[in-house]
Parts: sequence; C-alpha cells; structure tokens
Amino acid sequence: MAKRDYYEILGIDRGAPDDALKKAYRKLALQFHPDRNPDDPAAEEHFKEVSEAYSVLSDPEKRRAYDRFGHQGVGMGGPGHGAPDFGDLGSFTDLFNDLFGDIFGARGGPGGRRGHGQRGADLRYNLEIDLHEVLDGSDAKLTIPKMRGCGTCEGSGARPGTSRDTCSRCRGTGQMIFQQGFFRISRPCDACGGAGEVIQERCRDCRGTGRVESEQSMTVRVPPGMDDGARLRLQGEGEAGVAGGPSGDLYVVVSVKPHPLFNREGSDLLCEVPVPFAQAALGAEVEVPTLDGKVKVRIPEGTQSGKMIRLRGKGVPTLSNRSRGDQLCRIFVEVPTKLTDRQRQLLEQFAEESDTEVSPVTKGFLDKLRDLFD
Repeated sequence: MAKRDYYEILGIDRGAPDDALKKAYRKLALQFHPDRNPDDPAAEEHFKEVSEAYSVLSDPEKRRAYDRFGHQGVGMGGPGHGAPDFGDLGSFTDLFNDLFGDIFGARGGPGGRRGHGQRGADLRYNLEIDLHEVLDGSDAKLTIPKMRGCGTCEGSGARPGTSRDTCSRCRGTGQMIFQQGFFRISRPCDACGGAGEVIQERCRDCRGTGRVESEQSMTVRVPPGMDDGARLRLQGEGEAGVAGGPSGDLYVVVSVKPHPLFNREGSDLLCEVPVPFAQAALGAEVEVPTLDGKVKVRIPEGTQSGKMIRLRGKGVPTLSNRSRGDQLCRIFVEVPTKLTDRQRQLLEQFAEESDTEVSPVTKGFLDKLRDLFD
C-alpha cells in the first residue's frame, strides 16, 4: 500500500512553520495515543503514522529531502527501504517528552534541564509620605532586614576552597520524574532540594545555605505624582536566592498621609473654604491655602454655600502626566452663632426689609415644591 503524504497525515500545508507543525502533532498525538485508546489497533496505527510524519518533518534536513524526493528521499519507501520499526512505542518516549514537557514538568535524565536553585523571596516595604512629597517627589531612606548572599562562600554554600557536586540521585536535573502510561509527574529532588547539586563541606558562616541575615540601607527616589497604594518595584533588591538562584524583588508600597486641609481626587485637590455671611453677601477678597502657600481669591457678591472656585494648576501631578491638576475650593458660608445686641438689631431690620424679596434659590425651591404637591 502506498504511504500517505506526511503533510496530509498531520493536516498542514507544505509551507507550515515549525510551531504549526508542533501544534498539529500535539493534537493528533493526544487523540491517538495508545494509553488513551487501549485495545484499539486502529488508534495505535494512527499514532505510529502521526509520529513517523512528525519525526521526519520536525528535522530540517529530513524535511528538505522529503519535500524534494518524497518518501524515497528519507529512506521510508516501504519495507526493505530502511523504514523505522514502530512496533515498540517506547521509541517515541523522548520525542513525546520534548513536546509535552512544558505541560507535565521539567525534563529528567541526562541532558535534561538542570536545577538552578530557588529564587529569593520578594519583600514589601510600606512607605508613608506627605502630600507635599507627592507634589515634588522625595528621596526616602529605607532600612530593609533581609537575607543576603554570604560573602564568605560568595553564595555557593560550600566551604571556601571546595565546590558543589552534582547530585547523584537526580543526576543534576533537580527533578525526580515519575511516569505511568500517559501521565508524567515531576517533583523537586529531595536529596538536593531541586538545586541539582549537593554540598559535601558546608560554609561555616551560612551553614551551607549561601545566605546570611542582614540589614540593608538604601535611598529610594519617590517620583512626583505617586498615588496612595502605588508600588515601586526594585528588581533584585529582595532576598538572595538559595543555591545560586536569583534574588527576589523589593516592592515599596506608598501610602499618602491624610492632610488636614486637602482631599485628593486624582490630580485635583479639594479644599473647604469658610466665608463669613457678610463677605459672602457683599463679596470680598479672601485668602485660600494651597500647597504652594496662600493665595488671594475674589469671592463674588451673593456667593452661596457649595459654590466651587477653581484654581488652575494648584493640584498635584500624576505619574503619567507631570502637569499639575487643579485645586477646587468649595465655599462654605458661615452663619454666626452668637450675636451682639447691635448685630441682632441690624439683622432683624435686614429681615424686615427682605420680606418682599425672594432670592433666586428660594424661588426655585418654592416652584418645585408647588409643582410637586399642586
């Protein structure tokens, strides 16, 4: 029987890239693998056919020869022409592990991926800053307790003058592989802790861990515009790794202290400004606090409570945009709570003269009330 075209078997075009070839093989190998289709000779034959096609097309030289001369070009013209024996499915174990190693764990055995130690822990530092520091930024001095690399053994954990040896149990891979049929499980080697190496003579200072306890002082630049809860990531400034692993990172989490006068809303600041009753009625010039100092603001005649006055460029910057936001001043008209006899007399006279006048706000309220209940 004539052999089927390898591209037809895998369901791909002749110009298909390597990733498409690999994807097609994964799908078909999972579908027809004998462990998933026990006592099904047809599935076993399909699996052999798919594996043969992939073994040729995944090799650049064999693929070129096949594209030019067909099955004869790769010595697979049929029985007696050097065709491989697919009777033993175990011959595909390495190929299958190469494809599915990223699903089932690290590769084991000689030539597999070696352990590279354990990455150090990430650290978190909570930093409080004032609102003024959001405006201009600041340099914060931190003292971080952490595990750092041992200076005596330079982080190797071995006594100076000695070295780490390859683990005899996992043969330097750092992984122990357990496979039963289609399923394949890996776990760190318990002899070397996943490092792939063991220490015969330990460093006295770090007792073989390659790390010692310490405190590190550093200065961190807090840029302008930091928001409450924002994080600064300092790569490699966390704890040192174990057995030669990389260091973790340090995350500085910023907390902005509450301000007695300002509330922050993004890049804008909100401030309550009390204005005496008489000044609100007559209009006046009042002093308003800002992060840059006091400024004078004109209050229009007849200003009501709740009126917002915007001071452009008096807010704070953001990390993405260094231009400053605005400051919003909410006017609060202050009504006197204690009156002198003279003040009471004047206000009573004012009230008598105002009986015939209705303010726009009062008129609007009365109109809505009338519409609601009439």
